[in-house]
Amino acid sequence: METLDHDSNVLVVGASGGIGAALVEQLLAGSSARRVWAATRTPDSPRLTALREAYGERCMPLAVDILDEASIAAMAATLRADQPRLHLLINAFGLLHDEAQGIWPEKRVESISAEGMLTSYRVNTLAPALIARECLGLLNHSQRAVFASLSARVGSIGDNRLGGWYAYRTSKAAQNMLTRDLAIECTRRARRVICLALHPGTTRTDLSEPFQARVPEGKLFTPAFAAGKLLTRIDAATTADNGGFYAWDGSPIPW
Repeated sequence: METLDHDSNVLVVGASGGIGAALVEQLLAGSSARRVWAATRTPDSPRLTALREAYGERCMPLAVDILDEASIAAMAATLRADQPRLHLLINAFGLLHDEAQGIWPEKRVESISAEGMLTSYRVNTLAPALIARECLGLLNHSQRAVFASLSARVGSIGDNRLGGWYAYRTSKAAQNMLTRDLAIECTRRARRVICLALHPGTTRTDLSEPFQARVPEGKLFTPAFAAGKLLTRIDAATTADNGGFYAWDGSPIPW
């Protein structure tokens, strides 16, 4: 990435997921960033351990529980103690289904579960909000910085043609509003920060696994492909893109 040099610091939250891990790999291999923090509940996963061995202190696995407010604050404190500047922060996590908790995309309004909807909001909306609260100060400095969250096209109100999927759609729409809100605040107090909502496309990950059979040929992406496209979009972003909602190919998505 041309916008990251040897003094740059990056944080990927959700680094053990399919897209998150691919982002970490490509940031390490394709940029000269000083440090890539890989935040996840499982920092000792084999994939991250291998990257740590390959890249040394450029790759820093970091434990975080995105459902725990204190854990997010501790993550930010660890970063501040190392280097009080971030140049790129990517929220690369999301919740669509969890059979263990009885969470599944709803086809009818009668299928809405209060607990399922609240859990979706905690992951898809509240976690990015708390990360923004704790990390905006790290992004606010004299150099360009990007705060990017993986959203989803189904979170678009204007693009909603099929209905259903209440918890996921509404929690992603709320996440989009958070990104837009943060972008407006940044124009007043953190003018070098660019806030982006990004749709990676349907990607071959655990999140989409139950629905992959319905995806048209050529529209199901590998995590590596999605990560590469997202990083290309992030790298090209300017302050004119602040607060925008974009697909993997760079095309704007209606709110």
